[in-house]
Parts: sequence; structure tokens; C-alpha cells
Amino acid sequence: MTRQPQIPHQIAISEEQFAHTGDGVDICFQTFGDPTDEAVLLVMGLGGPMTWWNDDFCRLLAAKGFFVIRFDNRDTGRSTKISSARVSRSDVLRAFAQRPRPVPYGLSRMGQDGLDVLDQLGIEKAHVVGISMGGMIAQTLAVEHPERTSSLVSIMSTTGSRRVGWQHPSLLPALLAPRTGGREAYRQNSADFWQRISSPGYPESREQALDRAGVTWDRGFSASGVLRQILAVLTQPDRTRALREVSVPSAVIHGLADRMVHVSGGRATARALPGCELVLVPGMGHDVPAGLYGQITDVVRRTADRAHQGRDRP
Repeated sequence: MTRQPQIPHQIAISEEQFAHTGDGVDICFQTFGDPTDEAVLLVMGLGGPMTWWNDDFCRLLAAKGFFVIRFDNRDTGRSTKISSARVSRSDVLRAFAQRPRPVPYGLSRMGQDGLDVLDQLGIEKAHVVGISMGGMIAQTLAVEHPERTSSLVSIMSTTGSRRVGWQHPSLLPALLAPRTGGREAYRQNSADFWQRISSPGYPESREQALDRAGVTWDRGFSASGVLRQILAVLTQPDRTRALREVSVPSAVIHGLADRMVHVSGGRATARALPGCELVLVPGMGHDVPAGLYGQITDVVRRTADRAHQGRDRP
């Protein structure tokens, strides 16, 4: 088991701010570190606020020479909830069966939200790191906006192909289950689900899972927002062919114990990306445990360094 590195607590942390998008959405974001360092944009996964990028993880990344930017995806946390766009569970099931239907937004629009945050900060390009759905968004940015992407790290994600990166069948009912009963019911259900998908090699206490769920609820959890994000994931294109044209340095990190996105998704992503480094982690599930902060931030650092080969780092 990897030991957690010492966390530098002197890192500067900004107040939470908002970026305004072209379609009337406000995206909440926060930064860690020195704005003169090279930027890294962290993109979280399904239903997760930016606080799922743990403060200590962000501090450690900043200590490795990055200006770290994390944000709440639309329909998550303090960012705007698209309450006018109603999505039912039957809509999600139709999308799962690949029956066409209109969607409130897709992964491309969610990627543009990240670019709107960069624009608010006056940043032209960033290294992009995404987890799960956030990895899909990060890949989409690298494909559609190569001029804004310095490097790509995709963590426990997949290509959009239905032939890889599947979920364990037992998880789908829990994902689609009605979220009723208020804050305490959400905390208990979230902790139960987290136990099923988190890293068996790096276990956390139930109290930690309950605390994270409480913060998630208090930031502004939206059950309908989760459904809209699921719809964006289910209607994404297969990026396999497009990823072959990505020219920035890239890395893929995937846990060998991931039940939420099978490791085949990570392997397929790495095969598609030219010159990609594939890091498979025994005992890692579908989370970022503290015991892996050092390894993951090291991968981000050396992937970024590959973007500077032949020239000095800024």
C-alpha cells in the first residue's frame, strides 16, 4: 500500500468564484497555488462537486508546480441547475437502449464550461485531468479544442464505445433509484454506494463516506441533475477514432478493481491515444484514495513535462 505523501498546507487557496457561460449557466470554481504556474483544469465525474477533488490532493498538485483549477459541473454543487430541462428515468432507459431523444446538453457543452472558467481566469491553455465522466469531458476537450489543451490525463474513464468500460450489472439499479428522504437518507445511500465502488486496496471509513456525502448534499445536490448528466454520458459519441488524432501528451490511470467503469475502458482509451502512458493500479476502484495522491499527481506532472520536451517549462 502506497503511503500518503506529506501535504504542503501553505498553498494559497482562492475564494469560490463564478464563470458565466454563453447559454446562461454560472459555473462555480476555485483555485489553488500560484497563478503564474502552468494551469491544470480538474474535471469531476457524475454527480460530484468540485470538493470531490480533495483539498489535500489539490495542494499536492499545486506543490508540484501547477495552478490548480477545480469547478462544479453544471447541475452540480453551486453551479446552475438546469431545472427547466426535465429528464425522467424512462428517458434514461431509452437512451441506454440507444433510442434517439433530445438531450439538455452533452459532453461538448460540459467541456465548454471548463473553457469558460479558463476564460474567466484569462488562461489560454491548460493541462486537463478528468475522472470518470470528467475523463470523458477531458477527452472531448482534447479532441475538440486541441488549441486549449496542453496535456491530457484520463482517470477511470472510457472512450464512449459501448463495447468497453461497462459497469457491473448490479450498480445500475442503485444509480437510477429515486433519491428521496432528504439529507440523512442521501448520506446513508451515498455511503452504501461508495462502499460498493471504492478502492478495496485503500479502504476508507464509513464516517469519511458519510462526511463527503453531507458536503455534497450541502453544496447543492440535484437528483434531476444527475439524470441529466447520465443522459449526457449515455448519448456521447464513440471517440475512439477521434482520439487517434490527439497530439498532446496523454496518460490513462485506471484501477484494476473498478466496478463502475471496467478497466477495459481505460485500456481502450490508452490504445487510441498516440504515445499514451497507461497506469493500471492494483487495489484501486472508482475513487481517488489518499494513498494514491502521490502516484496520481506524479503522473500528471510527468505528462505535463512531456509537453515541454525540447523547451523550458514555464
